[in-house]
Amino acid sequence: MIYYLNIGSNLDDREGNLWAADLRLSLDLGLVVARSSIVESEPWGFDSDNGFLNMGIAIDSQFSPIQALNIIHDIEHELNHGRSHRDANGAYVDRLVDIDIMAIDDLVIDLPSLKVPHPHMASRDFFLKPMAEIAPEWVHPTLHLTAQRMLHALAGSNME
Repeated sequence: MIYYLNIGSNLDDREGNLWAADLRLSLDLGLVVARSSIVESEPWGFDSDNGFLNMGIAIDSQFSPIQALNIIHDIEHELNHGRSHRDANGAYVDRLVDIDIMAIDDLVIDLPSLKVPHPHMASRDFFLKPMAEIAPEWVHPTLHLTAQRMLHALAGSNME
């Protein structure tokens, strides 16, 4: 299966954090078959003076979606030195590494712990820019739009 992931960081050596996550994912999850360029974005869902760097990667993996999610959570936990990406009230906070599963092939998964494709993919350019770069012709299984088309639609809606 091809896993499309988005790696983000807004603390310390942001670019180094992305590459550390990339390395761990390639060692623990599977073969990285595509990488996007790095994009900069504002924090989403919380206020911070620290901007994010984001990068998309595609990984060919034999792990099941739940196994992959557990591996990703372990990598995040380790690279964030045990710190959560949420505070005691459940609000987002700054973080060294955040890894989101954008999509897994053309699967649709709706579990409490895992929703694929990512439910906010079509509304966040820091997800869509890397996704459109590494898999422009990937088709969202419920929206029936390519990653490239979703990015164009989002860019058009942001211009109004």
